[in-house]
Amino acid sequence: MNQTSYTGYEYREITVPESHASLCMDSYPCFGWQPDPNKPAPAMASSFSAKGRQRQPWVTLAFRRERTIANRPELTRLQRHFDSCIGELASLEKARRSRPAAAAWGLALAGTAFMAGSTFAAVAQPPIVWLCILLAIPGFAGWIGPYFLYQAVLRRESARIAPLMEQKYDEIHEVCEKGSRLLY
Repeated sequence: MNQTSYTGYEYREITVPESHASLCMDSYPCFGWQPDPNKPAPAMASSFSAKGRQRQPWVTLAFRRERTIANRPELTRLQRHFDSCIGELASLEKARRSRPAAAAWGLALAGTAFMAGSTFAAVAQPPIVWLCILLAIPGFAGWIGPYFLYQAVLRRESARIAPLMEQKYDEIHEVCEKGSRLLY
């Protein structure tokens, strides 16, 4: 009679930004997790928000690990630390783009205000042409400038945040090394 032993597993599904999916697939085995062979390939979550705006695509990953794994509490603590580092990376990436967007929107709004003033000067009775031209120049600059302002602020923010992101990647590497040492 052929006897096989039962192996109990615990399961976990995580949803991460698509840009971090490979990092998670490579790092979760350091905490005892293996891709779940009973689940299909990673499923892509909706990339549109409730308001219909496009957002960063997310991926759902499925893992399993043996319930009787050694050093389970310590591995779970390290895994939570890893998960928080991934969350901080996503926040840093979002922060890298939010300040340039706010600056660009502010300049565009100011340009629109100048164009509104120019329009009111043009439709006034009698039309004030010199004021219309005077307000239209910064108005057009306010409509053209946001692209260039966005690019400049994005470069500056990227240079400011890049060391912080690199520090997080180093921290992730250390956490994964600790987890791997506990397993093997």
